[in-house]
Amino acid sequence: MNYKGYEAIVEFDELDRLFFGRVIDTRDVIAFDGASVDELEQSFHAAVDEYLADCQTIGKTPDKPFSGRFNLRISSELHRQAATKAEKEGISLNTLVEKALQQVI
Repeated sequence: MNYKGYEAIVEFDELDRLFFGRVIDTRDVIAFDGASVDELEQSFHAAVDEYLADCQTIGKTPDKPFSGRFNLRISSELHRQAATKAEKEGISLNTLVEKALQQVI
């Protein structure tokens, strides 16, 4: 499920016969539930809207779904090899890493 850029995963509790979900792309906890698909979707939207409103009220910047940046720790030798390959291909190291990730995902 996606809403306002936030992505959630959903599970079903057979015992309680209830759908429940959580937003997966923030450090903050945003959870919701519902007895039907429509109720679940409404609860998800309400939870995200409430999270954004709460952030605004307390003056906090909402945790954005993935910024597109991440730190990567690799050996200095692999770093050198990757930088050399990127230079030979006439692309940035970021572009090389992005292309490599796209091949495995």
